[in-house]
Amino acid sequence: MPYLYRAPGPQKHPVPKDARITHSSGQSFEQLRQECAQKGVLFEDPDFPANNSSLFYSERPQIPFVWKRPGEIVKNPEFILGGATRTDICQGELGDCWLLAAIASLTLNEKALARVIPQDQSFGAGYAGIFHFQFWQHSEWLDVVIDDRLPTFKDRLIFLHSADHSEFWSALLEKAYAKLNGSYEALKGGSTIEAMEDFTGGVAETFATKEAPENFYEILEKALKRGSLVGCSIDIRNAAESEARTPFGLIKGHAYSVTGIDQVNFQGQKMELIRVRNPWGQVEWTGSWSDSSSEWRSVGPAEQKRLCHTALDDGEFWMAFRDFKAHFDKVEICNLTPDALEEDALHKWEVTVHQGSWVRGSTAGGCRNFLDTFWTNPQIKLSLTEKDEGQEDCTFLVALMQKDRRKLKRFGADMLTIGYAIYQSPGKDEHLNKDFFRYHASQARSKTFINLREVSDRFKLPPGEYILIPSTFEPHQEADFCLRIFSEKKAITQDMDGDVDIDLPEPLKPTPAGQETEEEPQFRALFEQVAGEDMEVTAEELEYVLNAVLSKKKDLQFKKLSLISCKNIISLMDTSGNGKLEFGEFKAFWDKLKTWTNLFLQFDADKSGTMSSYELRTVLKAAGFQLSHHLLQLVVLRYADEGLQLGFDDFLNCLVRLENASRVFQALSTKNEDKEFIHLNINEFINLTMNI
Repeated sequence: MPYLYRAPGPQKHPVPKDARITHSSGQSFEQLRQECAQKGVLFEDPDFPANNSSLFYSERPQIPFVWKRPGEIVKNPEFILGGATRTDICQGELGDCWLLAAIASLTLNEKALARVIPQDQSFGAGYAGIFHFQFWQHSEWLDVVIDDRLPTFKDRLIFLHSADHSEFWSALLEKAYAKLNGSYEALKGGSTIEAMEDFTGGVAETFATKEAPENFYEILEKALKRGSLVGCSIDIRNAAESEARTPFGLIKGHAYSVTGIDQVNFQGQKMELIRVRNPWGQVEWTGSWSDSSSEWRSVGPAEQKRLCHTALDDGEFWMAFRDFKAHFDKVEICNLTPDALEEDALHKWEVTVHQGSWVRGSTAGGCRNFLDTFWTNPQIKLSLTEKDEGQEDCTFLVALMQKDRRKLKRFGADMLTIGYAIYQSPGKDEHLNKDFFRYHASQARSKTFINLREVSDRFKLPPGEYILIPSTFEPHQEADFCLRIFSEKKAITQDMDGDVDIDLPEPLKPTPAGQETEEEPQFRALFEQVAGEDMEVTAEELEYVLNAVLSKKKDLQFKKLSLISCKNIISLMDTSGNGKLEFGEFKAFWDKLKTWTNLFLQFDADKSGTMSSYELRTVLKAAGFQLSHHLLQLVVLRYADEGLQLGFDDFLNCLVRLENASRVFQALSTKNEDKEFIHLNINEFINLTMNI
């Protein structure tokens, strides 16, 4: 049986020190508490004020909410009364049963509970109206501080509350989680596994009960013994079925927590039972082995006591495991480590984390169905070097999580449909292009693309090098993501789009007069006509010259070059520093311009005068520039239009400014031998100098 959390003795649990402070003041919980104590005031949190903005973003409260501190609701409030247990969790007027089911599971793991709910707080000595909780987010722990003002109506808590109205830990935990996600409304609807991961930093696994392994009972038993958090639910086919009650008292589309599993002697045979809890704190299973069913009459008092069987309408009930599999559709398990529940062995796991983004126009390529853009997705190289003990393959688990979607709900963001694919690496340390994916199949992939916060799967592949590509299903969808790779043996990962050097091409020299093409004498005559006696052109004159010449190129469709582009060209080519170009400088640029123009025409496939921003990586590489993911995304944001297209003027301006910034960087890095100077890599420098 899983153990329950017990109230701490005189020795307080140590507060974890590695959680990041998140309060806008930059102060820790203890600093804020001491400051309030010195001033003799109760803490009021400006980051999550006691008003409607913290409650809802799309509606107004239907009843007048009054924010009250626990001491204004009851005479002697308690933070935790007799231990934090699953019976302290009763759902209020908020559709967050998924969160409450996770909290109920959390109470079964003493160590995990003490991490989420630091034990250095109470309504006793040192009380200052301030509390804090710790949550895991995208591979780090955050310390979330709140004040203890809670929404009430007629002196009763509106949302999550304990069965004992003088106990407030669960209500305050819900408030801290609401703050983490932006509002109480943001907690409406979700998957239990999401909160389970935020409470533990664990790894999710989902089982369909109708397709579960034969040893599913043993899997669940092992999960609970290991301290894993377990939830379950019944699927719905349409919105009308949401929270519909079945003939046996179960609620469809509702999140339950699994709180125990055991066997009992019944009519001379071992009967497998499972204990489930409804976070409503009422409404229970009415079939076999329910609270008042006849089966319990065959079980002695001692056995009933061992199983904590009671006939209370508290939302918790036992049922036969075979009935559980028949009535529930999905079981979600959050393991504290990636160890497979099908095995007895526990392993030491290596983990690497990659933080990335899908950005529309540059790295949001969609799945393999969209070949033209799929290759632009982020690519992570995975090197599996050591086989598992006594095995020929390497075991690893990949967990892809989209970040902050719940927090962004108020801006209309929904969960995106995400997944990933794994390819055998061709051995090149560079971003793979479209042709590679045209001719190569994946070695492994996520079971499905699905609109959950995280997709995770376990794999076994031979030692070797692989390319892992996380993506949304549809292209052009934007989100930040966190990719975790767990491996039993040391694995080496490399972001194929991290900071890279730019191989800057050598400046072109003017073509000797004897080798000029037919157009160049005409071009020289036009330059002399515009330049005048000093044989130099200003930005305005350069604008006239270039537009006059380029407009005669029949294969190049463009409106006109802008004055800002011409100023950038002069900045790039002007060696004298007088803000003008003499003919030799202009001629060197003209040779470069021809190369860039040919590149643009090559990727302007439909001759529309624009090229897709997704092709920019390839074009820039052909021009001698290889940018990091981050810088490429910024370039696209700066130069592409709403349709993710670049016109010739934007394309030219981009290349000119990239080369200009690169040249300045090379000059500075050659001269700079003084160790007191600030050192930037090439991508950081370009980012600054391009003013993107």
